[in-house]
Amino acid sequence: MVEHRPEADLLRYLQDARDALLWKLDGLSEYDVRRPLTPTGTNLLGLVKHLASVELGYFGDAFGRPYFTEEPPPWWYTNDPEPTADMWATADESREEIVGLYRAAWEHANGTVEALGLDAVGRVPWWPQERNEVTLHHIVVRVLADTQRHAGHADIVRELIDGAVGYGQGKDNMPPGDRAWWREYRSRLERVAREAGGA
Repeated sequence: MVEHRPEADLLRYLQDARDALLWKLDGLSEYDVRRPLTPTGTNLLGLVKHLASVELGYFGDAFGRPYFTEEPPPWWYTNDPEPTADMWATADESREEIVGLYRAAWEHANGTVEALGLDAVGRVPWWPQERNEVTLHHIVVRVLADTQRHAGHADIVRELIDGAVGYGQGKDNMPPGDRAWWREYRSRLERVAREAGGA
């Protein structure tokens, strides 16, 4: 009989999403990792910075295990920054610094799960008081869903930058087809959309 630990399953899928997100930065210039490619400014390095802050907040502050023992960075939520301060990197914040913070956030988050267990109760300080009490299980599921969602955003942003697609390194998960095949496929979808729309 196979025995599964819920913590191990949740952290495995969370790690898959973390790795997929970081893989989307590989091979890109400093400009391209910062390029805002949606009307709301979505960019790859900003997604990484945002998820670092998500993990450090939810797995740190919410469970009495703050990551920043001294003054947090100026974009941290406790400093009341601009509402999107964790969604983009300044020119002075290097890719290495942000990726390093994200990796440190993983270790801190995993350490919280290992130290406390999924039944541990915490309080999310930025949520309304009447609903800010949570279990660590709830937070792991929430962060897993958030990370997968943003990894999907990263898939689209990376494809817009240079056409690169796939789930992760060595896990292409795309149907076979060269650029010509994909152009024809996209044209076919456009024709069907126009037909359905009465154009």
